[in-house]
Amino acid sequence: MLTYLFPISALLGGIIGVFAYAPFNYSFLAFISLLLLLTVIKYSKTNKQTLFSVFLWGMGYFTFGLNWINISVHQFGGLPTIAAYALVVLLAAYLSLFPMLFAWLIRKLAINQSIIFAILWTFTEFLRGWLFSGFPWLQFGYTQIDTFFASIAPFFGVQGITFVMVWLSALVLNVIDSLFINKQRHWLLTSSQALLAILLVGISYYSQQISFIKPNTTEKPLTITLVQGNIEQQLKWNPDYLYQSLDIHKNLVESQLGKSDIIILPESVLPLLENQLEPYITMLSRFSQQSHSAILLGTIYQKPNTEQLFNSLIALKPEQPYSIDNVPRYLKHHLVPFGEYIPLSWIKNILDIPFSDMSEGPYTQVPLDVKGAKFANAICYEIIFDNQVRHSVQNGADFILTVSNDAWFGTSIGPWQHFQMARMRALELGKPLIRATNTGVTAFIDAHGKIISQAPQFQQTTLTAQVTKVVGKTPFAALGSTPLYLLSVVLFILHLVGSVMRRVLVRRVVGK
Repeated sequence: MLTYLFPISALLGGIIGVFAYAPFNYSFLAFISLLLLLTVIKYSKTNKQTLFSVFLWGMGYFTFGLNWINISVHQFGGLPTIAAYALVVLLAAYLSLFPMLFAWLIRKLAINQSIIFAILWTFTEFLRGWLFSGFPWLQFGYTQIDTFFASIAPFFGVQGITFVMVWLSALVLNVIDSLFINKQRHWLLTSSQALLAILLVGISYYSQQISFIKPNTTEKPLTITLVQGNIEQQLKWNPDYLYQSLDIHKNLVESQLGKSDIIILPESVLPLLENQLEPYITMLSRFSQQSHSAILLGTIYQKPNTEQLFNSLIALKPEQPYSIDNVPRYLKHHLVPFGEYIPLSWIKNILDIPFSDMSEGPYTQVPLDVKGAKFANAICYEIIFDNQVRHSVQNGADFILTVSNDAWFGTSIGPWQHFQMARMRALELGKPLIRATNTGVTAFIDAHGKIISQAPQFQQTTLTAQVTKVVGKTPFAALGSTPLYLLSVVLFILHLVGSVMRRVLVRRVVGK
């Protein structure tokens, strides 16, 4: 019976974990999922059973959590339904290798100390976010954005929250083990584990009282309007819908001219290359000059005299007439695999996704300076990379601006997970975040990761808010993940040294 219990429990544990994320937001289920995973690793009889069970955990977790990917590659990429789901399963299988590596290290090194569980998990998650350009989606720390554990983020980022979650889950498992399974353990060890778990929760709760950020009362707030055109993805690139799409956005912009300091349109909002729509953008630039409202919009830009395409964000400022060769511009750096570039040539021949052969912009770029405010930019997928956004903010940014087009993923859970991650960037870096999207989730988020205002999803609308600059800097904004990584390395080295010393002492005692 136990032979089947562990794999089934692991699979269910992986699926349960997804319900901790938006839009479900049952954040406590993240701990249940982790406990089931750690239980399987700790009590499976053989390494083979462990790795198989953990693989099933990963398949449940990533297949269910990332099922929305099939929508873009099937409905908009032209891949058959079975092939689209097969691609999701293949991606999930790859991502499952990282929890499997975690499990293998735990078993190989015979780890029992709870903090080493957290250190090894941090290591494997680092690899997942780095190898092959990285895919750090579904990090458990995001599930706690609306709990008191979120107060860890300004210190150690989302990875710090995940670290504490794994550590706490391992502590709980050790206490359960001491009380009900290996009852021969000394009561002092059990008590110390329980006390440490309570201490972790207490520190996390108390950290809510610490704030590194406060409003800048010396400067006038900016009135910013976000435009949500709500163009269905199947219509976006339809030539017959071109003029209707342009009119929709023109009318939404015109309704806010002179009322807002800045009007922001979403990612790749225009259904042709920027180079093909220079007259339209010149018209928007004239609107800006006449009304003194700056306009920011996402475009697909082809570098002159080359075949290079860039996903870009441009700023039309009242004091500067538009010129395609000389407009303040941000070029997207971190491209979406199987969306903006196809990593495997044979798949490229199958998929028919528009503009899937993009070039990447520089890693570090100067913030866009508009109306006396500097915007650190992240187009769509880039917002999930905390270190990249941190580097952008370090260049003197006042706000984080992310533009996106999540219409690729329809009514799925994908856009809500994406929005949750954007909120975490605001909390980590202590900067207000502005998010303009085509179909939602369009929102203003304060420097503590809280939603100021949010537009309804799948509605043609505008959203306006007064946005104030802040002063101060979070430890994570200053140092990033370096303290967490250094702490992990030091503690792991101490663990190894301690293990070696214990073995030497045992041998000496036995020798005597």
